[in-house]
Amino acid sequence: MLKLEVNGRTIDAQEGDTLLAAARRAGIQIPTLCHYPGLPPSGACRMCVVEVEGQRGLVPSCAYPAARDMKVKTHSTRAVEARRTLVELLLANHPDDCLYCSRNGDCQLQELAAQLGVRRRRYFGGRTPARLDVASPSIIRDPAKCILCGKCVRVCEEVQSVGAIEFIGRGSRAHVGPAFDEGLNVSSCVNCGQCVAVCPTGALSETRALDEVRSALADPSRVVVVQHAPSVSVSLAEEFGLKPGTDVDGPLVTALRRLGFAWVFDTSFSADLTIMEEASELAQRLSTGGTLPMMTSCSPGWIKFVEQFYPDLLPNLSTCRSPQQMLGAVVKSFFAERMQIDPSRIFSVAIMPCTAKKFEAGRPEMGREGRQDIDAVLTTRELAELIRMYGLDLAALPPDAADTPFGERTSAGKLFGASGGVAEAAIRTAQYLLTGQTPGELKVQALRGMDGIKEFKTTVAGREIGVAAVSGLGNARRLLEQIRSGRSDIHFIEVMSCPGGCVNGGGQPRAATPDAVRARMQALYQIDRDAAVRASHLNPAIQRLYAEFLEKPLSHRSHQLLHTRYEPRVPVM
Repeated sequence: MLKLEVNGRTIDAQEGDTLLAAARRAGIQIPTLCHYPGLPPSGACRMCVVEVEGQRGLVPSCAYPAARDMKVKTHSTRAVEARRTLVELLLANHPDDCLYCSRNGDCQLQELAAQLGVRRRRYFGGRTPARLDVASPSIIRDPAKCILCGKCVRVCEEVQSVGAIEFIGRGSRAHVGPAFDEGLNVSSCVNCGQCVAVCPTGALSETRALDEVRSALADPSRVVVVQHAPSVSVSLAEEFGLKPGTDVDGPLVTALRRLGFAWVFDTSFSADLTIMEEASELAQRLSTGGTLPMMTSCSPGWIKFVEQFYPDLLPNLSTCRSPQQMLGAVVKSFFAERMQIDPSRIFSVAIMPCTAKKFEAGRPEMGREGRQDIDAVLTTRELAELIRMYGLDLAALPPDAADTPFGERTSAGKLFGASGGVAEAAIRTAQYLLTGQTPGELKVQALRGMDGIKEFKTTVAGREIGVAAVSGLGNARRLLEQIRSGRSDIHFIEVMSCPGGCVNGGGQPRAATPDAVRARMQALYQIDRDAAVRASHLNPAIQRLYAEFLEKPLSHRSHQLLHTRYEPRVPVM
């Protein structure tokens, strides 16, 4: 342990600590704009500069190593004035449309300006010209609001290994964008939204569907149904000031009803349905010598990643649609038929933790007879905005239950919200399908937690099965390279595009700390631990759906409604 003095107080630092890390561990907050925990420091924004005794100039605390007996002032007059000047210079080239910005009240630049007492414009001049990019189905890019912190570039390249955006130009002409300044829609962007999640300003935001949904709710000729993803109920609470990991499933259902949705369904139900189809597909491939390892197909960002970068591995993808799309298809077929509703009158809304779900809903193969199965996708953030817009207090709402027939779920379906949850749920049902027995111990600890790559070996029907759960596309790339190189001890691979899984999706509440993400994950584990029914094949509503409509997993009707195919995709740029 090192001891150093910060603001006249002695604190401890570990070997290899930066000043920023040591100060934060001691409860001393230093502002940053470009810092990305877990990645090497870039020192791009200089917002974290501090004064170190013996150094002539200010030093960036994010990159400067802590040393024994060092004396540091984090908020000296000199350091604070430097930060004020930086913010004033950023604002000089920033639009003055805060009242209309999607990040108003949730903008780090706005927050820093308030903290540093920046109340008037001191610097004037011509602003850098910028063109709004609205071509992507998932993400809006407003370069006029970009402050060149580089976090979006880094998460796209260093975490997700996609590299859809980069710094372009030099000096005063420097800006961030896709290759050749084209739109995101023709780039290699997979729509995961991790860039949106880390952007400190309104330069990146999700493509909004609120107006479309509100119009449908106000139209008496439409039957508006809604589904909410497994991770939404354990993350929405943070938008309303509640403790991370608080499960608001019951109040969420009440809120959706009061907003005017005619039917409220739980995507965890169709997660159970996905497991029935996916586990059956895995069992079939294991029994008949099909293409292995089989890879999950629930995450649309991951699907586009494979289509673009690993088209040779497309046969390894499960043909199952995601739970969002399965429920959308069943609502406009079985549900419409049973309720005697013309499917063209149904407006199906999905509330998801993911910006890529907006892209997925618009894929041409995700519909039938000229109708998309899902009409609109709202992120968790958009839902919070809608709830506030209608004056509802989530914390004060009484709980309610989702509607049948698509409101009954097992905790296996709920686990889809966390990395490793799909694999854990699939193991429970695959073992039943292969042996006729549900495993005695349902929890698979090796597949839980925040590690980017988790592996587990189990024996089913006398055969050793290798399972891997991966989150973050950079980690997926590493495992896929091993598969390409001939690794053969893995038979089933779950991939979630976002680090940690859907609990950390691109549409979730912003500025989530690692502890907040873990709290969301732990809430799902608690739900599983306390549940009466914990395996998808034991869900009575799923059993009825097969008996009354789908016949059996992998049936002809199941393939028509619940399965799809994917094709190689080459980005234009």
